[in-house]
Amino acid sequence: MSEQRDDVRVDDPAEFPPQEDTVERLWTPQRMTYVLRNSEDRPTKPKTKECPFCAGPRKSDEDGLIAWRGKHVFAIMNLYPYNVGHLMICPYRHVGFVTELDDAELFEFEKATTLAMKVMASVSHPDGYNIGINQGEVAGAGVAAHLHQHVVPRWNGDANFMPIVAQTRTMPILLSDQRAAYAKAFADLAPDFGLPLKTPVTLG
Repeated sequence: MSEQRDDVRVDDPAEFPPQEDTVERLWTPQRMTYVLRNSEDRPTKPKTKECPFCAGPRKSDEDGLIAWRGKHVFAIMNLYPYNVGHLMICPYRHVGFVTELDDAELFEFEKATTLAMKVMASVSHPDGYNIGINQGEVAGAGVAAHLHQHVVPRWNGDANFMPIVAQTRTMPILLSDQRAAYAKAFADLAPDFGLPLKTPVTLG
């Protein structure tokens, strides 16, 4: 039997903290994809240069995070939201600037934005909204080649110390659950806006 080394610390189990401690835990499992974005632990997938806004509508609504499909545009959840409930309105056509939309696309693009606000009001009851388009890389567009309009619900007091001291945004609901709630509201409200409602896509 080997002798215990003097430079090895052995803690008394009785001094360990109890299982129930006073630390608050914030569960945000949807952020793991972002956390592991450069990690060897992340499952490897073939890299593709395909536009995510072109690929999204070809998936099921659940896998593509699609909340609503119109004739010319669709509503999709932001995978890395600025705030809980953040979604985007995108044309199906791969264009980079709003000036490239034809009249029918432009009408539905803006009409769908007002519909999205009503959907958020019925589901999440925000106090206000941030709505905007970044056109071109120089303007800060993450996917500059495919036009998308951000619609972000805001609440009084929704910003706290977390983004400042920890570069972390807290999201109290999973994207999948938020998408499902929005999808139901889109289905209920779209006819009131004179907008088409396509059958949700579910791939087996």
